[in-house]
Amino acid sequence: MDVRAQPGFCLEVTFVDGTTGTVELSQFLASAAAAGTVFEPLRDEGFFQRAAVERGVVRWPSGADLAPDAMYDAIKSTGRWIVDAEVPGEGLPHGPGRFGR
Repeated sequence: MDVRAQPGFCLEVTFVDGTTGTVELSQFLASAAAAGTVFEPLRDEGFFQRAAVERGVVRWPSGADLAPDAMYDAIKSTGRWIVDAEVPGEGLPHGPGRFGR
């Protein structure tokens, strides 16, 4: 899996099977749901740019991560995942599976 942070709190992701798409986090990060959580630091564009893939999961140094199954399913279906006011990850460990290392 590969991830590249883009302006506007978006990510371009490529899964190991070649599936590619966009994750849009601006709505979620602007919402009250992100306040006081590990996602709040992502509101800083410079910090957001520090997205990286670790063991098949998109993560940030704050401990925030994104649920790879939900991301993959949405991108496979529509080419993008728009994360709104729901928490996109619960900090649970995710195995590499189809997402690679």
